[in-house]
Amino acid sequence: MDQLTQHRQIIKNILHEYAAIPFSYGEIEQKVFIDKEETNFFLFNIGWQNKTRVHGCVVHLEIINDKIWIQQDGIEDGITNDLLNAGIPKDKIVLAFHPPSVRPYTEFAVS
Repeated sequence: MDQLTQHRQIIKNILHEYAAIPFSYGEIEQKVFIDKEETNFFLFNIGWQNKTRVHGCVVHLEIINDKIWIQQDGIEDGITNDLLNAGIPKDKIVLAFHPPSVRPYTEFAVS
């Protein structure tokens, strides 16, 4: 399995693990969405909490030039740790939620 295919599978596994965790309140589901090219991966919360509609992106990962760009990370402990624990090296992860001027000061890829 090539590296890109492996990274895609790791991302899918991680997001599906999170989607399987039930909410302790409300009628909220977590759903995974993946684009046809398998370059954009999303985890959404969808449902109702009391009379309030819940619909929002929790995680958005994007593969750009063989690197995983974390565009949105709403996971409590951060999805970055899950990626690292799955064997993806720091030089393959871009913390895109940080401004470009800050990225060189992280331990991760700049772009």
